[in-house]
Amino acid sequence: MRSVRPILPFLLSLFFCVSVQAQWWKVQTSGIDTNLRGVSVAEMPDTKGVPVPVVWTSGSNGVILKSTDEGKTWKRLRVTGGDALDFRGIVAFSEKVAYLMSSGEGEKSRIYKTADGGETWKLQYTDKRKEFFLDSIVCLSEKECLALGDPIDGKFLLLKTNDGEHWNPLPLESMPAALPGESAFAASNSCLALKGNEIYFATGGPAARVFHSVDSGKSWTVMETPIAHGHASSGIFSIALGNEKTIVVGGGDYQDPKRAFGAAAYSLDEGQTWELSAQQPGGYRSAVAHIDDGRWAAVGPNGEDLTDDSGVHWKHTDSLNLNAVALLDVFTGWAVGPNGTITRFVNHTQYEIRFHPRSRQRPPALGVAD
Repeated sequence: MRSVRPILPFLLSLFFCVSVQAQWWKVQTSGIDTNLRGVSVAEMPDTKGVPVPVVWTSGSNGVILKSTDEGKTWKRLRVTGGDALDFRGIVAFSEKVAYLMSSGEGEKSRIYKTADGGETWKLQYTDKRKEFFLDSIVCLSEKECLALGDPIDGKFLLLKTNDGEHWNPLPLESMPAALPGESAFAASNSCLALKGNEIYFATGGPAARVFHSVDSGKSWTVMETPIAHGHASSGIFSIALGNEKTIVVGGGDYQDPKRAFGAAAYSLDEGQTWELSAQQPGGYRSAVAHIDDGRWAAVGPNGEDLTDDSGVHWKHTDSLNLNAVALLDVFTGWAVGPNGTITRFVNHTQYEIRFHPRSRQRPPALGVAD
């Protein structure tokens, strides 16, 4: 009897090609006066002790939204005196605990934290210097987080907390200097990534580079990538770490969002070398996220794409205007965009070949409660 093993990868590949024709992002709510750029998904136990997702999202005009029922309803939260702030980053750990980052010159860039579900927020860090501009915030644990800011005195700023309360700049003596005009992008809270003691962050402007530290910032290397660059509006906007040594970056030029060349690249050796995707996404992409194995998702202003070979080939799936994406697991994720748009991830491939431990019901789009 002939073995069927060689046929199986072909069938799975064929199924993936068919499934990408279906819509992978379902709009749950929109119409709010905000440009959402921050989204985070954590878990909380339900009444039976089963973990269910809790979703936090944030954006311009001081908007913070939270859902504890998989997007059926959204509650509006507020920071005292923060209605004019642009909250471009949020990192949640539960229904109660989350960090919040605003972007802007000087004191408009701030880091807050809540421990009571967003009822109150404590200001943990800000800076009066005009050059101070925060781009991204990420965490390894509830107490260990890092925030990235644009260069001050020629080097990118990194702030760290080890206790979840106090933030201090990392020493930057060994960090390579920023190029004139080089900066990071606060487009999707995903230009900074952590893995254990490793730090990665991505830049744009005169070059599209990836900075990498293997020892929590004590030493650094920097590598150029083939992502589109050369303008203040171009470069890497998002970096996402996969399994083992794979890294995928997305970006392009937000002033030319339909330009497909130079919008995605990948590395198979932890960022030492980079290759442009052979089949590019449909244009500028502000965020990429790892799903599982070789599967990744990308979102942007003119549509969304998927890859099942770690960024070598991208396939168009949707045509929504989205900024940022967060995936909890292969089944559970949300993406957000302008006009208060919140969408839910629908993994057609995994629904077919794996059992989903959570409810498969897709909630309808409902309003936002103040």
